Amino acid sequence: MNADPGESTSESLAGRTVVVAGATSAAGVAVSRRLAAGGARVIGVGSNAGRLDAALGDVPGVEVSVCDLADAAAVRSLATRIAQEDDGGASALVHLVGGWRGGQGIPTQTDEDFAFLSSSVFGTLFNTSRAFYDQLAANNGRLVAVSATAVEHPTASTASYAAVKSAVETWLRAVADGFAKDGTSAASTALVVKALVDEEMRLAQPERKFPGFTPVEQLADAVAALMSAPAAAVNGRRFLPAELLAPAGPDAGLAGG
Repeated sequence: MNADPGESTSESLAGRTVVVAGATSAAGVAVSRRLAAGGARVIGVGSNAGRLDAALGDVPGVEVSVCDLADAAAVRSLATRIAQEDDGGASALVHLVGGWRGGQGIPTQTDEDFAFLSSSVFGTLFNTSRAFYDQLAANNGRLVAVSATAVEHPTASTASYAAVKSAVETWLRAVADGFAKDGTSAASTALVVKALVDEEMRLAQPERKFPGFTPVEQLADAVAALMSAPAAAVNGRRFLPAELLAPAGPDAGLAGG
């Protein structure tokens, strides 16, 4: 894959309708801006109208839509509306809804933290991927979600988080199997990060180096690159964002990905 994501993905983004779930996060803003700049129609989805308008209200090519993604009926209604407005609906779903909870060890992993992570991280993916599955399959679309290196290296302090992120990856592989068995050229892919870093974090801690963190801008470029990657090369696989932007492109992948 071309190392210049701006040139390699502009054609693949033009004409696409991309739903960005979790659009008010730093990653959501970066991804929405990147895809819209490449010519996509971006629908940024979040639960708070004020935060959506503040984050993306003035970005050309981005529309905002309020939806509780933990509410399956509300998500189905959103998907139906987009299909009606866009003559076939979404051709990509980027899931960036997240959250973090941890503890000091296994006994300190609380019911409340696990319930929060299950709903915010996995439940929203469960709802959105089901609601938009037919649209993505029909449009040779892309489902992208962020996973974590904690899946490969879980610790006692990150047990609940790692378990839920593992469920995210399992679900993405199951969706990939569905796309393949349906005979489509759609693809479901996990982008794996240790953690994300944005400009606000850098300014707040100028002395910190953030080793191993992925800049949200790099994540955004990787999401854009997935739009032009061949489905067979990325469906059911997991990548570090940098791997998709390297000359070897999606042929690399994480071990076991």
